Amino acid sequence: MKEIIEQILPLWDIENNQLLQIYPSAWEINHSYVIKVYDDQKQLERNIKISEILLDCAIPVADTVLTKTGEKYVKYKNSYFLMSKKLPGSNILNIKDKTIARKMGCAIAQLHLAFIKCEREIEFWDNSLLQEMKGWIRENLENNNWQIINEEDYSKTVELLESVYDYLPKQLIHRDVHYGNFLFFEGNLSGYIDFDLSQRNIRIFDICYFLTGLLAEETDDAFTKTEWIENVKSVIAGYESIINLSEKEKDAIPCVMECIEILFIAYFIGINDTKQANEAYNVFRFIQNCEFR
Repeated sequence: MKEIIEQILPLWDIENNQLLQIYPSAWEINHSYVIKVYDDQKQLERNIKISEILLDCAIPVADTVLTKTGEKYVKYKNSYFLMSKKLPGSNILNIKDKTIARKMGCAIAQLHLAFIKCEREIEFWDNSLLQEMKGWIRENLENNNWQIINEEDYSKTVELLESVYDYLPKQLIHRDVHYGNFLFFEGNLSGYIDFDLSQRNIRIFDICYFLTGLLAEETDDAFTKTEWIENVKSVIAGYESIINLSEKEKDAIPCVMECIEILFIAYFIGINDTKQANEAYNVFRFIQNCEFR
């Protein structure tokens, strides 16, 4: 793939002084640009449209670099290549920083407000966490004979989610919120990246996904319950400085976080990764044992 990218770079009139792979499907060019490879043309075009709308809403996302002939992307053989300007900033390393956690809450809320406009202009996959829990997730757990999580814990969590699900606001969400997809420069948010998984779902999914992801970080300095709950409070406070959450949403946050970990257990079971499935179960137990109020 590196050789292909080197061959097509002249289409943007860019000389390759340094080409560095930063993700499985993305390369940084000369510290100034990022080129991303897609197999799905529709997903690529949707992501371009999302970026254009978000930029109109003053949301910091990567701006597309046109080719010399004014095209937004290049097709080469069976792949599609999108060039964008590299956003300033880097990923957060101190994941326990409560000030940054609050800023992440603000960043998620700002993105949600802008996503409402995207939702009016672009069609998205309308997904349901509840239906996933009752569908492929349960099927994977059953096929595994409930070896990692027992059926009682699964059923209790799903029943609680079902009891509140109709009251939880749904909208377009990012679906992959973690510090790797949010960039910061000098302590302030400088960019959002990676909208490949964006979908309609319950809006607190993004908050919960981010918070559970903090527990899944492989670090020698693991969160204590007190430290993590402080981060939970900071993220929610940041979000609510822009968008108010209903009481039902706030009450549902622990349940949704448990569901996300059950989702990961089922996903890793499906790809025969028992180690990661057990780690997700440990996070599930950690959440269960926390006092949120």
